Amino acid sequence: MQNSAVFVPHFHWDREWYEPFQVFRHRLVAALDTVLETAEANPDFRFTVDGQMAAIEDYLEMRPENRERVAALVADGRLAIGPWLILLDEFLCSGETIVRNLQMGWAAAADLGGSMPIGYLPDMFGHIAQMPQILARAGIRHAALWRGVPGSVDGHAFRWRAPDGSEVRTEFLFDGYDNGLDVLLVPDQIGRALGEYAEMTADRWGDDPVLAMAGTDHNAPDPQLATWLRRASSDERPITIATLDEYIRGHVRDEVSTVVTGELRSHVRGNILPGVLSVRLGLKQRMAVAERTVDHAERVNALWSRRDDSPFLSLAWHKIIESTAHDSVVGSGTDETCDQVEARLAEATHTARAVRDAALAEPAALVPSDGYLVANPLPFPRTALVEVDVVAPPEGTVLAATAADGSTHPVQLISQAPTVLSDERMDASQLERVLRRIHRRELFGRLIDHYELTPGSLVFHLAEVPAGGPFDLLILRREVAAAAAAHPGEWRVLTLEEARATALVPVTVPASGLASFRVEPGDRTAAPSTTYAPATGTARALSNGLVEVSIAADGTLAVTGADGTVLHGVGRLVDGGDRGDSYNYAPPAQDVLVSEPAEVSVELLESGPLRSRTRVTRVYAWPTALSCERDLRSGQTVRTPVETLVEVRAGEPFVRVSTSFLNQSADHRLRFHLPLPEPAAVSASAGQFAVTERGLTAEGGWGEYPIPTFPASSFVSAGAANVLLDHASEYELLGDGSELAITLLRAIGSISVNIHPLRDEPAASEIPAPGAQDLGVRIENRFAVVPSATGWQGADAVALAEEFRNDVLVGRGTAPAAGQLPPDAAGVRVDGADILVSSVRRVAADERGAGIELRLAAMSDTGATARVTGAFTEATTVDLLGRPLSTTPVADGLELALGPWEIRTVVVR
Repeated sequence: MQNSAVFVPHFHWDREWYEPFQVFRHRLVAALDTVLETAEANPDFRFTVDGQMAAIEDYLEMRPENRERVAALVADGRLAIGPWLILLDEFLCSGETIVRNLQMGWAAAADLGGSMPIGYLPDMFGHIAQMPQILARAGIRHAALWRGVPGSVDGHAFRWRAPDGSEVRTEFLFDGYDNGLDVLLVPDQIGRALGEYAEMTADRWGDDPVLAMAGTDHNAPDPQLATWLRRASSDERPITIATLDEYIRGHVRDEVSTVVTGELRSHVRGNILPGVLSVRLGLKQRMAVAERTVDHAERVNALWSRRDDSPFLSLAWHKIIESTAHDSVVGSGTDETCDQVEARLAEATHTARAVRDAALAEPAALVPSDGYLVANPLPFPRTALVEVDVVAPPEGTVLAATAADGSTHPVQLISQAPTVLSDERMDASQLERVLRRIHRRELFGRLIDHYELTPGSLVFHLAEVPAGGPFDLLILRREVAAAAAAHPGEWRVLTLEEARATALVPVTVPASGLASFRVEPGDRTAAPSTTYAPATGTARALSNGLVEVSIAADGTLAVTGADGTVLHGVGRLVDGGDRGDSYNYAPPAQDVLVSEPAEVSVELLESGPLRSRTRVTRVYAWPTALSCERDLRSGQTVRTPVETLVEVRAGEPFVRVSTSFLNQSADHRLRFHLPLPEPAAVSASAGQFAVTERGLTAEGGWGEYPIPTFPASSFVSAGAANVLLDHASEYELLGDGSELAITLLRAIGSISVNIHPLRDEPAASEIPAPGAQDLGVRIENRFAVVPSATGWQGADAVALAEEFRNDVLVGRGTAPAAGQLPPDAAGVRVDGADILVSSVRRVAADERGAGIELRLAAMSDTGATARVTGAFTEATTVDLLGRPLSTTPVADGLELALGPWEIRTVVVR
């Protein structure tokens, strides 16, 4: 019936935002207490818990005695929980993190009776292209959301299609997730208000009942809600109370003609607040580090450890997922909230690091202590450069790295450490105090190789791996006591370390595998067993035969790629004012752009043959802040040196670039520019299982200016420029498409501002956030530039981005020194172009036994073929929740034909 309505009581719960988590949790407990009491007192009452299990977990941690009450309401269909662990920002975490979020939320809901099978995404700041496939491959056929929907949607539902063709029917909350509240303002006028609202929005609903979302942020519905609605219901205008699941699956048509494909980032029906991509840079970087560390930990634990550390890995994932909340990693909270997010991400990293290091300790026990173990977390073989601490060779002696198979590789020495660690003079009576520094054989982080004790002198010789005989601390104590008694007066205590140096070593490591090497004196005349051209460097030019860099007088770079494509002016820095807030950038009315340095200096740091490095230092005069009117940059400037480290490595087809400066200015945005040889009409960025193309503009509407800044996770490409990224970043293809700009810093001082030149409606209260200025913080960014006339696919950007972001793992061997190096060992290998492997992890034993799960994605619109090899004899395809779909015996590797942009999960045993 056209005039009928369904009210969905709910709340939206920001776990932390303008108050820290524990403050909001206190409110949450009171709110859910009210919900349980209301539901138990009124059988008509239904409640939807915001699609995230974190709210339930946080509640039951404080109210464990209410677990059965919650479960009873879930079983009765009157409390809808799940499917997510937390409502996340989809663009500021990896696709794998999104999958784990869904898995953990679904499992937590199952423990209480089962999840709502709706992909509820009410308040995210836009939505990724692959979300329909993620939901569909978890068996979820419906979604519900608000922000980002394009203007082409004129009804209350549409079919949302992922790049692979997967679809979910999507309920469009076109008036927000609180559209029913205006109808409830005057309880005895609900019938009239509902009639007016239904008439105003009739074109949206068609023959379907009106959906009235009866709830808002951080508040339980009024306990009298069901009574009010019963009174307002009539034969002419019946009202039903339902969960969101009951409305979508029981009250509306499943058939919808409108189709929307890909990501949802339109401003036309709601603010998507794109400035969150670049505010509080440190949170984005820490998220990337935490995700990368837990991923590496899972891989090495699955492949090289006998110990199942799944509980620790689950803890790390839980803390990462908590931090992805759409007011957490985005940095739109208060300083104390963001401090807590930062600490949580650090804790996740620490937990994962412990698992990673413990797993690698097992194979390291087979490597002699004068050798090194190298682990490759990626499922394809690679040659990587590693830095190791070695004994410095005597003058005229060269070093080489010897692998387990006897092959040798060149070594490049890049620094040498001092050998005198301490030189002290003291009375003989104080010598016993010196001996207290020794713990068994360790002194100052090294081991005592031997010592020399003569009248008035005690000399310790330290080494990382002692070459001398056994050391007995009790004998040393007795000898020193006797010498001190025999020779009173002043003594000299000298602690010497063997001459140490830092060496660069190229190591070839099998797919997901292990290799080992030791560094020792080599033959100066022996030819290296490597085939790549050396890296060379002069003060203003670097080259490795694949990529060349020349440094212009203004400090910008000309980068020439392997195909001869040249990018000029790379690294032009442009600093401008920002009078916006954590949600939206805004230039001051009278902006001052600073793009020319006052001083430029260039210093060659390393000249090869394995790595060449140059440091470019540009000094800028940046305004210190905005004026008090906030529409003018201050005339007072601060001298700010920006260091740019430019690096090429032998065998790499890209140039590594890192920038660093101490931020002393407030209210500004700094961007790294890459001019293009020819204007580009589109850009493409990789993230969350897809490469998404975007034009030069964004769709506007509502009350937010559609500034065309967009997210990128692993790389961004425009024309001939491809930039490999270390963390989720913001970019813009400027003007007519002639220049790509990547944001290095956006420094602002308020969560939201009431009057914003590019946004009509405040995004929150105007709460100061001085920490978001990053004053006194060293701002560092790293990326790599790959020129290619054939774009990201021609540059093989998917594989290069994985190689750039994932360093090999290096550790010292722990077996007795001078033993034989163990042979290289390979793990799971995946071959195929444009294949992303987002996860390799151990899965628990079932009736088929324990296994290793791999998640792959075809990063191409033509599909891809992946060949998986390793020590397994069968493969089971599972859905994204781990439920088996089919099992295949494997004799000589597994070949997977993936459709365009398809995500596939398999368990091999």
